[in-house]
Amino acid sequence: VASQLLFVSHIFLSSSFSQHLTKSLLAVAFLASFGSSMLYGYNLAVVNSPAQYIKSFYNETMIETHGWSLDEEDLTVMYSLTVSIFAIGGMIGALLVGTLVTKYGRKGTLVRSTVLVFIAGGLMGFSRACRFPAMVIIGRFITGVHSGISLSVVPMYLGEIAPKNLRGFLGLMPSIHICLGVFIAQVLGLKELLGKEEYWPLLLSLVVVPTFFQLMLLPWFPESPRYLLIERRNVHATITALKWYRSKGNIQAEIEEMQEEQQSLSSIETVSVVGLLKDRCCFTIERLGRRPLMIGGFTFMGICCAGITVSLLFQAQLDIMRYVSVACVVGIIAGFCIGPAGVPFLMTAELFKQSHRPAAYTVAGCLNWLSNFTIGFVFPFLQMATGAYCYLIFCGICMGVAGYTLFIVPETKNKTFVEISQMFAAVNGILENESTELASTAGHLKMFKLNGYGTLGNHKEK
Repeated sequence: VASQLLFVSHIFLSSSFSQHLTKSLLAVAFLASFGSSMLYGYNLAVVNSPAQYIKSFYNETMIETHGWSLDEEDLTVMYSLTVSIFAIGGMIGALLVGTLVTKYGRKGTLVRSTVLVFIAGGLMGFSRACRFPAMVIIGRFITGVHSGISLSVVPMYLGEIAPKNLRGFLGLMPSIHICLGVFIAQVLGLKELLGKEEYWPLLLSLVVVPTFFQLMLLPWFPESPRYLLIERRNVHATITALKWYRSKGNIQAEIEEMQEEQQSLSSIETVSVVGLLKDRCCFTIERLGRRPLMIGGFTFMGICCAGITVSLLFQAQLDIMRYVSVACVVGIIAGFCIGPAGVPFLMTAELFKQSHRPAAYTVAGCLNWLSNFTIGFVFPFLQMATGAYCYLIFCGICMGVAGYTLFIVPETKNKTFVEISQMFAAVNGILENESTELASTAGHLKMFKLNGYGTLGNHKEK
């Protein structure tokens, strides 16, 4: 968290950055991430500290209700279910993203999904008083649904409201808040704070606090201009939103770029998940990333995973290996913060056209949450079976992704969505015809003025 904040501070203080970043952009990025992305990180880590208290609560209620206690293996299964049910909810939330963002918009989806957090917070907060363990599991499931929605919608929203030269910075905001949420959960879980047995329901229910601030303030900000123009075809609302987010500079060029994309998509309907998977172009254009952050982050994580294995194997012989293992754990978190925490969701916004973006976020979110569920449920048993060597599996995965990014993934910094699409069209032959048609269409477009801003006309240039 500290390294990312220093990096962001350096960017923020640069003159070129400050010239283009408005208070509205910074405020909406903070609110959307604070009330959504941070909860994802918080819920990932919040169940670690009170693990024994939750297991004891399950056992006590089982004795009170049925008159018999659970053995250690049954308690491990129930606790693993409590942890991993969050990922099941997240996968369901990811499946809903395409429908929700198309119907309610990006900001509208974030605002409406806050009701899930209040329901979940209430269930988890009163579970101990009601002596009903299922309230904890159901609450974790509902927070997972909210996180599954917000984890895809926040990067989509920020990627669409940001100018091309600031997409990378705003794309870092969710990842910073994810790591901040993990950090806050670990700190509040200390025994000196809320890590005591009587406080664990409060620790789980604190998710309602940041969501409350988001609900109070985020509705006052405009919807995504790109969504308003391309999907809702509301030129007036688009201009109003752009003026709100761009206090300085001429927004004419940005409107023209969005209208070019709108024109290229005029004969294309919004793509479903099935349609996305059948579209061979999507697998070609998927090869994109922010190379330095992805390569550095995954490589560092892979090295630290290998370091944990070595330190655990020699921990009995060398006392210093205990400190090495702690350093490697911190290193994995730091490597995760560098890029893997947020860049993949930024990539999804940059990779796909407006018609494909909701379905792409649905697929990406499902894969992410399926992986979360698998790790959350299987890892305790994997650790018992393989011991210290279980971390070598994650080392191999991290190094594989870093290698894929190094040899295949190009850079798309400071490029518009149309430029990114044309870039991949030039690289990949299967998109060549589509690129030619798009370039031909753009070359024959002439922008007419509508109250000082462009509206499309299908007239040839002289």
